[in-house]
Amino acid sequence: MKYFSHDEAADFLSIVTSKHLAVDVVGRKLGGTVVSCSNEWFAEARNLLEPRAPIRDATKFVFAGAWYDGWETRRHNEDEYDWVILKMGVAAARIVGCEVDTAFFNGNHAPEISVDALYSESDDEVLETDDRWEEVIPKKECGPSQRHFMLRDAATEGKYTHVKLKMYPDGGIARFRLFGRVTPPASLTASSEPIDLASVCNGGVALCVSDQHFGSADNILLPGRGHDMSDGWETKRSRTPGHVDWAIVQLGRRSSKITNIIVDTAHFRGNFPQFITVHGIDSTSSSPPAHDDPNWFTLVDKSKTGPDAEHVYEIKDFNKNATHVKLTMIPDGGVKRIRVFGN
Repeated sequence: MKYFSHDEAADFLSIVTSKHLAVDVVGRKLGGTVVSCSNEWFAEARNLLEPRAPIRDATKFVFAGAWYDGWETRRHNEDEYDWVILKMGVAAARIVGCEVDTAFFNGNHAPEISVDALYSESDDEVLETDDRWEEVIPKKECGPSQRHFMLRDAATEGKYTHVKLKMYPDGGIARFRLFGRVTPPASLTASSEPIDLASVCNGGVALCVSDQHFGSADNILLPGRGHDMSDGWETKRSRTPGHVDWAIVQLGRRSSKITNIIVDTAHFRGNFPQFITVHGIDSTSSSPPAHDDPNWFTLVDKSKTGPDAEHVYEIKDFNKNATHVKLTMIPDGGVKRIRVFGN
């Protein structure tokens, strides 16, 4: 197990994404939910899964006491630990690591944490006392008001659907991110029909990006069309002639035939890109392909886009293998989703 300080967040996230092809499998953006918890007297456990950064308002008080943006339990827990059981938003995943953020919890933070996991196809069967729980992140000390990163030496061999975050003996945690490599649903693995190979639910991962000033590039792989501009990919306004922005996505599996591509500009009504292109590449390297690699081939040629619309591009008579795609915005702007359907 390796540990990273809050100052090494960028290094941790880069390793998790580019080396382990992992994403936050319990986050609310992917549909992660709270199944049950031991206690949430001061602050609700559901706050752990919020995608936005935690905030603090020292002037705000509620019935239970001071308001906190996180999960906080009562004092003086007589059991060994407090716990919360979370269900992943994906079919299943192999665990790589986690982030525990105690932001603004100072004097009331969780002193130590650990994480267990199990596989179950029914929430009703998942209890705190279930004998199927396996430890995937060992007990780790936590400090006040800071981000803590824990990285396994390798992804777990087993796949899991639920996790149990334990804090010893009680206290507060602002956010919890669990990073895992997605295992696609068995029904999709066996399907002969084209599926969305870019979807995070099918194992797609946004590896690298030119800029994501207003919105993260990993949003373009989420299910659905989102709720506003905050859950899309948006870059800064460019001022340089010839500027373009790009994002490289590793597909959930290698495709021998891409049939059609959808680029969605939902909610981007005055800041959609003027044009887009989509390229593919067949790469066996363990490192992400460079954005200017000469082996990129064209899937969608330069095409004009419009506001708040799904742009559908049919890929005809094309039979090249592809492991990655590159979406380019010309010159900049925002895109909500990309769908890459293939066999």
